[in-house]
Amino acid sequence: MEYKLLYKTDIVVIGAGQAGLSSAYHLKKLGLVQGRGFVVLDQSAQPGGAWQYRWPSLTLSTVNRIHDLPGLAFSDTVNDNSPQVQANIAVPHYFEVYERTFDITVYRPVRVRVVCERDGRFRVETDRGFFSAQGIINATGTWEAPYIPEYPGADLFKGRQLHTKDYQTADAFAGKHVVIVGGGISAVQLLDEISQVTTTTWVTRRPPLFREGSFGEEEGRAAVAAVEERVRKGLPPASVVSVTGLPVTPAIEAMKARGVLERHEMFSEITEHGIRWADGREMNADVILWCTGFRSSLDHLMPLMLREENGGIVMTGRLATMVAKEPRIHLVGYGPSASTIGANRAGRAAATELTEYLGLRD
Repeated sequence: MEYKLLYKTDIVVIGAGQAGLSSAYHLKKLGLVQGRGFVVLDQSAQPGGAWQYRWPSLTLSTVNRIHDLPGLAFSDTVNDNSPQVQANIAVPHYFEVYERTFDITVYRPVRVRVVCERDGRFRVETDRGFFSAQGIINATGTWEAPYIPEYPGADLFKGRQLHTKDYQTADAFAGKHVVIVGGGISAVQLLDEISQVTTTTWVTRRPPLFREGSFGEEEGRAAVAAVEERVRKGLPPASVVSVTGLPVTPAIEAMKARGVLERHEMFSEITEHGIRWADGREMNADVILWCTGFRSSLDHLMPLMLREENGGIVMTGRLATMVAKEPRIHLVGYGPSASTIGANRAGRAAATELTEYLGLRD
């Protein structure tokens, strides 16, 4: 039997994306010492969280705003102010500089396999050893849990099926007919790119909601509050865009002019050579691109039985980061904090509330 070392600490932070780094920053500010007080684990070999895996055409001009982590402005780390800078380069660089600036030690690559309770503490089992902790701040985000709904005939399709997570470049689809499924921001961005090199069909479960005009702080707070209300009730979190709608940008207007924003209702099944609707209509396709979002990556917490029967988790605390069933666990980057600004605020709330609950500060 292979022997595994056991490292004892007060708090384990799982994930070193925006929410995890914010949590680590605030734990240090509260006086916890790295190592004995807390450790940060991340499965990626390099800094950058999920951003390092995004497709190359995602630039700073097309992403939602990157909100500053506490203490260091994103703009101070960007060498090239051009909006065409790749997000998968600029944001990981920002995270790397942030870790170095605030001397945040991240153990990587460390993959957390499972978290379970042992003798009143949490045992975090990883591929690099075991950790024992009083509390957990989980900041694993969603990138590792892409969601593709089940449809009849999916295994019969002779073309290619892929998810947003797998996308790299539109040129890979030249000369193929691509069905793009999904009504979120990523779906529209990829529809825009792919439709410029080949033919496309856009399919969504619900009619897309386009939002005209500005979207200020008040509207933003209302959208986040709606998502927060769901998780406080224990409902599975909804995306913020499902509340806010899609902003009408110059790119959207150009897509309308090109006629690629013609939305089709969701098909009922997949065939060998394409898709079929409930009324019998069929369409041939070479590729089905599922822009159907992600689910929270929480499988490693399954032994703790945090979920309700509907799959949600009842959240509480100031910013809904605390698990009601188990206050020693905070989820950041979950529900209302699944955005860069939400992750920052959630990191502070989680660090403050968890250290207070565990009696780790005066």
